[in-house]
Amino acid sequence: MAVYTHLGAEDLAALIAAYDVGELVSAKGIAEGVSNSNWLIETTGAEGIGARFILTMYEYRIDTAQLPFYLGLLDHLSARDCPVPRTIHDRTGAACRTIGDKAVALIEFLPGVSVDRPTPAQAKAVGAALAQLHGAVGDFDKSLAQSMGLAEWRRLLEDCGKEGLADIDPALPDLAFSELGYLDAHWPEGLPRDVVHCDLFPDNVLMLGDKVSGLIDFYFAAEDFFAYDLAVTHAAWCFEDRGKRFRPEISDALLTGYASGRSLSDAERAALPILARGACMRFISSRAYDWVNTPADALVVRKDPMDFAARLDFYREHGTALFA
Repeated sequence: MAVYTHLGAEDLAALIAAYDVGELVSAKGIAEGVSNSNWLIETTGAEGIGARFILTMYEYRIDTAQLPFYLGLLDHLSARDCPVPRTIHDRTGAACRTIGDKAVALIEFLPGVSVDRPTPAQAKAVGAALAQLHGAVGDFDKSLAQSMGLAEWRRLLEDCGKEGLADIDPALPDLAFSELGYLDAHWPEGLPRDVVHCDLFPDNVLMLGDKVSGLIDFYFAAEDFFAYDLAVTHAAWCFEDRGKRFRPEISDALLTGYASGRSLSDAERAALPILARGACMRFISSRAYDWVNTPADALVVRKDPMDFAARLDFYREHGTALFA
């Protein structure tokens, strides 16, 4: 489940009354997500026409001091016609409010479904949407340093310890720490960069048929290489069977879609094999940390870091030829 804090009907109605969105009709907890509490909110609408929103309560992993960045980014991208939900501001103009000691935000609801097995047409649309996003951030007036880079990957893995990693899989300690050493020595510099999503998995994309109707969950957004964001998306979309089977048709479509909106420089293309390996290490480290530190009886389902170890093996062997 992903509703960690209970809000009663009176609390929710009082909160919704602070917005010009009509009266609360219903609120349903949303099971997806692991970091925040989320509800699907239905109201009568500002003009008596029913309306839907997503209410998010920030529970952990989100520094609420950074909410102006995250919520401002949604408004910026939405205003530039990216398929991104806008923040609903309250009657005073505030983008977020507090209930007790926790921050909450009301976000525009966008229609669509997340796909489990994308088609090439869907992957092409996602690549184009990512390129559109990269083209729209240039005049965003806020920035946030990347907190999930190489140093953090190492910290998370060292916190797990070699024994903790070996409990997940005996091969994981050597794989993880040897790969960190390689990435430390070869990580590129000087590539085009700005604020990017950094977490564009299929469950963070809403589709209506072959059209992207929504890019959501920007809470890992930070300043980083555009090509790294593309590499994260590639690793997230182009594999199935828990990372063991590569789908070349999805890779081709995703890269073609991206190229339709933004051309990669020669330096970016040359760096993609290493950036893809880095994308795998980012999720190996965070998933391993969660695996070791999440109680076995917790309601949150742990994600297996070895799914990205399989992807890492693929990029090690085929990355240079794949992105040539």
